[in-house]
Amino acid sequence: MSERARRWLAAVTLVLLVTPALQAAVPNRDAVPAYAEEQTILQQEKDSPEPGLTSPASGRHHMDRHYLVPPGRNDAEQDLILQRGGNTWRTLRNGPVSTASAVVLVLALLGIAVVHKVVGPSLPDEPDTGRRITRFPRWMRVVHWTVAIVFLLMAFTGLVIFFGKKALLPLLGHDLFSWLAIASKYLHNVLGPLFLVLSVVMFFGFVRHNFFRPGDWQWLRHFGRAPGGGHVTAGYFNAGEKLWFWAGVVLLGLLMSLTGLLLDFTNLQATRYLLQWADYLHVAGATFYIAAALGHIYTGTLGTPGAYTAMRRGTVDESWARTHHRAWYEQVRGRERLAQSDPRELS
Repeated sequence: MSERARRWLAAVTLVLLVTPALQAAVPNRDAVPAYAEEQTILQQEKDSPEPGLTSPASGRHHMDRHYLVPPGRNDAEQDLILQRGGNTWRTLRNGPVSTASAVVLVLALLGIAVVHKVVGPSLPDEPDTGRRITRFPRWMRVVHWTVAIVFLLMAFTGLVIFFGKKALLPLLGHDLFSWLAIASKYLHNVLGPLFLVLSVVMFFGFVRHNFFRPGDWQWLRHFGRAPGGGHVTAGYFNAGEKLWFWAGVVLLGLLMSLTGLLLDFTNLQATRYLLQWADYLHVAGATFYIAAALGHIYTGTLGTPGAYTAMRRGTVDESWARTHHRAWYEQVRGRERLAQSDPRELS
């Protein structure tokens, strides 16, 4: 056999040996999620298959975990070598879940742009009077801005972790993105528990102003604009701010905190199945929290001129207070008149 023929034979043999290995790679274009894992598990179980998902015994000595195990079980996954749902989780998280998250955030930005273009900013009904009244004391502003700064850092690092591989890696290159991703990961993990503590402080500090009142429904029906012109009367916080407080700060904050603690503290010994669900819920909560926060940021800046100054410096003009929070303004003026009145007239 000639030298050329031996080379061709060696090349064909190499192709025949390598091709099956390439086709067996996970994932490959012909494999459905978890296909390779399923085949390995079936081979492991071939003569003594484990109970199915409808059986209460399923998963107890199974290579997969299809049931939720409370954190803290030392033996929860000691016998778990291969988990069926791992590839399925990865495929869904990096596919439909990430796509849906991006769509929600983009729609939130587009919605804000449309509102700003069509509705425009909510301006005071009267010109400024030059007389200012205190709206937010110093402690409220410190709590608000501390929570806001930590939230923005959490949102930025979370977006880098979740979308960075697709959105930033091609732009920054592997080295720079690696440093950014590592820094984001550690900063996100450290700030998570701090954000929970700060959210609890904000809850107890702001909750007394966020209970719904009968007039709040009228505000929600007309988005703060009175049908005949002007603005709907509101108290210290309007119904939109109260909705943000309960649905965003409390509900979504609680969802993100609980799931984040499971993902952050692996020494809680949660099963991988539970962690995968925690990741789904954490991504969903973060997506809607960021989308709602974008609306809150717009409303507090361009959407309502004067609102940012109120939280920055603590005071607002009387005209602004009468327009946006008339019920609260009347309460403030009532207390001032009472304090200035003659004590003998109060007896």
